[in-house]
Amino acid sequence: MPFADELLGRPQALALAAAFAAAAPDLPLTALRAAPDRLEPLTLGRRSDLLRDAVLADVPGTYADLEAVVRRTTAAGALAGWAVWPVGSALAARALQDPEEEADGVAAFDAALAMLAELTHLLTAEFSIRALLRHDLDRALATITTWTASPDEHVRRLASEGTRSYLPWATRVPALLDRPEATLPLLDALRRDPSDYVRRSVANHLNDLSRHHGDLVVATAGRWFAEPDAHTLALVRHALRTLVKRGDPGALVLLGYGGSDLAVGALELTATEVPFGGEVGFAATVTNGGDEPARVAIDYVVHHQKANGTLTPKTFKLASPTLAPGEAYVVRKVHSFRPITTRRYHPGAHALELQVNGVAQGRVDFVLLPEA
Repeated sequence: MPFADELLGRPQALALAAAFAAAAPDLPLTALRAAPDRLEPLTLGRRSDLLRDAVLADVPGTYADLEAVVRRTTAAGALAGWAVWPVGSALAARALQDPEEEADGVAAFDAALAMLAELTHLLTAEFSIRALLRHDLDRALATITTWTASPDEHVRRLASEGTRSYLPWATRVPALLDRPEATLPLLDALRRDPSDYVRRSVANHLNDLSRHHGDLVVATAGRWFAEPDAHTLALVRHALRTLVKRGDPGALVLLGYGGSDLAVGALELTATEVPFGGEVGFAATVTNGGDEPARVAIDYVVHHQKANGTLTPKTFKLASPTLAPGEAYVVRKVHSFRPITTRRYHPGAHALELQVNGVAQGRVDFVLLPEA
């Protein structure tokens, strides 16, 4: 995963200040010029916030005034990459200062949505539309629904991605959490989209909903299976991945996983003590003892030790074989504990277990040794 400096660091901040200086040469742009020296200790989201606030401070006036400056930067080809995030957020924030302020007969709220749809192809406006969704979900969704018919795949994706309930790096929209059914019309409209880029967003959106609304997600996937196209199975599999890892019965049945006579052999680890930064291998055998073929979802769960000494599970996908009657499938895998940016390892007691069609099997304990 890229670091904040790579996405929104000093070069991007300097380029943003230069773009606004060229578009609005009469403005002093004091905050934007100072911003590059203030980024260093901040996370990516905080960096975007700092630059958003700098844009708002340096370009006074109405929403229309700010949009005019932004349009001059885009016309010159000077706005691109991750700098689009704070600029889009500034447009949304300025629009919400007076949502009904009109420019050319269009209210600022609606003008901002339209402008963000224009900007999204430069990076994405998925983070910026969140403020507008928080302000008035139904009004925003009325416009966003029209984006599902856009000829631009970036705009169609924005309709799905920007309205995800758990969009990474984005602020939460409480109304989306409270009303999980509100965005289903968007997903229904986009599930057959010709672009894999869009369909993947639809799957991730539905997977977000599965965190707390598994029955709704399974019912939606079932509706789609009733009228499938060539991409429905792949989309639904990706959308139900969290429910499958949890062993949700409805999701497993919908995807054809089954087999009541599955036998899982003993789980064997290559070591009971694993060096910090090292790896542990494991193996087991899954056998279909029934009279019918059985499709099997095989995952494994690592119970990591937390800083407070408790264990927390993390599920990893392994395989989805279809086993003939009497057929055995040998599971082999090596799990690494090399340092990564998205997880911090703590030495001490850990455990590993298989999960077959959602059912935990054969937990084995091991120890992650302290860093040498």
